[in-house]
Amino acid sequence: MHINTVDASASHTDFARLRRLHAQAVQDSVALIRRVTPGDLSRPTPCSAWALAELLAHMTAQHHGFAAAARGKGQDLAHWSVRPLGTDPVGQYTAAAEHVLAAFAAVEGPDRAFALPEFSTTRTFRAVRAIGFHLIDYVVHSWDVARTLGVAYTPGAELLRAALPIARAVPDDDSRLAPGSAFRPGLATDEDADTLEKILAALGRSPHWRSPEHGAATRDTLR
Repeated sequence: MHINTVDASASHTDFARLRRLHAQAVQDSVALIRRVTPGDLSRPTPCSAWALAELLAHMTAQHHGFAAAARGKGQDLAHWSVRPLGTDPVGQYTAAAEHVLAAFAAVEGPDRAFALPEFSTTRTFRAVRAIGFHLIDYVVHSWDVARTLGVAYTPGAELLRAALPIARAVPDDDSRLAPGSAFRPGLATDEDADTLEKILAALGRSPHWRSPEHGAATRDTLR
């Protein structure tokens, strides 16, 4: 077997693992969103500019945008548009999550070009990188939702190990200060911080954030 054949096989194995972990991150978010009630939508979130309704609208729009990118239509900004929530925001979110998972499952390999105009209008991104972007978004936004609702979020160790280097690779520059930025400037962490805390801090989330309505208490644990 030629070396380049071995390298290609390893690359596709890694890509399959990334897609599996990405699906886990998205499915964790769906499990959380299914707990949202109409009365929760006005709650403050760790995304300081957004109440839960606005965060949910953003998360739904990102699923549609990335799904379009996976299908070669990401350059059309209409796919990335954030729309007001309808009468069934949980159903809308669940459908959008299924849409992006199906789109990513159809991507034939790690080098497929994704147009991601929210990241750059002058270049495309390899599928393996684009799916990593989406994965880290939903690890962090799942935590946002969990803290908003007052429930615990305990993603799998393998998912967190994969997410940490992606989080640390996100540029920590002035773009994080722009209105509507999903991430804020990075924070320092304690030496004994766990992997999720390191991910959160790298993307500007204080692991100690609690909803004013819940304080330190949680409803129960999501596992």
